[in-house]
Amino acid sequence: MAREGWAGTGGQYRAPVARATIGDQLRRHARTQPGKLAVVAYAPDRSEVTYGELDRLANRYAHLLRARGVGRGDVVSAMGRNSVAMIAAYYGALKVGAAFSAVNVLLGAREIGEQLEHAQPEIVLADAEFADRLAQAGATPVALGPELDAELAGLPDTEPDAEVDEDDVAMLVYTSGTEAAAKGVLIPHRNYLISTAPAWSWGLQTGPDDTWLFVMPFFTIAGLGSMTTLTLMGATIVLPSTVDPATALGIIARERVTVIAQTPTFYLGLAAQPGFGADAVGAVRRCMTYGGQVAPAAVEAWAAAAPEARWGTYWGQSELSQLGTVGWFATLDDIPGGDPSWIGKPVTHLEVRVVDDDGQDAEVGELICRSPSVMLGYHRAPEKTEAVLRDGWLHTGDIVRVDAEGNLFFHDRLTDMIKSGGMNVSSQEVERVLHSHPEVLRAAVVGRRDDYWSEAVTAFVVPRPGADPDPAAVIAFCREHLAAFKAPKAVHVVAELPVDAQGKVLKRELRAVELPA
Repeated sequence: MAREGWAGTGGQYRAPVARATIGDQLRRHARTQPGKLAVVAYAPDRSEVTYGELDRLANRYAHLLRARGVGRGDVVSAMGRNSVAMIAAYYGALKVGAAFSAVNVLLGAREIGEQLEHAQPEIVLADAEFADRLAQAGATPVALGPELDAELAGLPDTEPDAEVDEDDVAMLVYTSGTEAAAKGVLIPHRNYLISTAPAWSWGLQTGPDDTWLFVMPFFTIAGLGSMTTLTLMGATIVLPSTVDPATALGIIARERVTVIAQTPTFYLGLAAQPGFGADAVGAVRRCMTYGGQVAPAAVEAWAAAAPEARWGTYWGQSELSQLGTVGWFATLDDIPGGDPSWIGKPVTHLEVRVVDDDGQDAEVGELICRSPSVMLGYHRAPEKTEAVLRDGWLHTGDIVRVDAEGNLFFHDRLTDMIKSGGMNVSSQEVERVLHSHPEVLRAAVVGRRDDYWSEAVTAFVVPRPGADPDPAAVIAFCREHLAAFKAPKAVHVVAELPVDAQGKVLKRELRAVELPA
């Protein structure tokens, strides 16, 4: 049941001799490097899958989906842990012209039902552990596992004869919803083939020799998008069975992992493990991070354990098919101006402007972009699409500063700017000062409703091990480094911050939490 209005489903079709689809590249790897290691999976026992094996398994999934009525323009939803089966099902869906949409494994039955109602999948695939929750959501999933494996074994492993075009939707990715209700982002094949994957090669210096510790969940653009790019490039992905730091550290050492990409929280967790050191992480050459600022404590710990590793800071959005800007540093001294809000410069396929409220170029303002990586739009949400795709640009909703050399510095989300006493306060700026406090490990700042200030600048801090920061002293520290109106009106010491599956702070929960009078 092809969806009206989706690009590529209206009859246009390029023959395989000239087309560029994501599934085609997996087939090419199977022919040119069939024995190259594609995935090392711990589930929980270690197993290996080559590119030749992955392509044959993906073809079986394609034949399975087609036999169950899935075709070009349909949606295949899947709810499962990171696994070879999920990767093969993804490629199988794309090979028959369907879009793949992963469901957040942390969602409850009500939220799952809402997402499936919105996505309208033709079929739902799921790990057995999620069957009951899906049933509560009104879905009848096809279980990934031994029974389906037996069925797949009896299907052809040859390439399906299917009409798929580079303008067809490959991914229906639901945004993380850290600030508002999740939106379904429509991403076609072409974005990755002509824009995102090349940007990874040039900007993130990614190639087939990389061995990635892959802990990003497939239900995010960071997970699904990164898996896509890495397999397009022929790299090796290492999938841990869990993402706890202790297990991850052992796998990094065993597999001689060369690249890690995760949020700052994860690097702090690894550095806190007893076995952290050169023997464990000495092969790592690139530590990439997103979704927040790297704490100085993490940079210091990694510099001692992996002195040849470089940090990569990058920024992106689902609406940009993931990647937008990149910057590299070995120490904090390498960061332009010493400003830890630096997110690098635009990758080669991205054109950017920084504009004020009137749409005029400005030093500080909203970042707007145009690129071959821009999404088709939001699924079944034309008003929301028109709100961000206007005047020939994608309006990101992110506030940045640009310097004379074109470096970009992240200030805040528009939704995170605090309006306090008639003044604008960047939560990120306050967080940077808090992170420099000797007793603070992590910090998050939000504006909370206040009768006098309209929004009161409010900080939540996680102490460093063994520390017991005094809220009044922390406020005084901030007043030494910030204008008085920017300093927190209240500081709350907490054991942990609420985060999503990627480690991004859920500020909406901090705004809503009940605090003692």
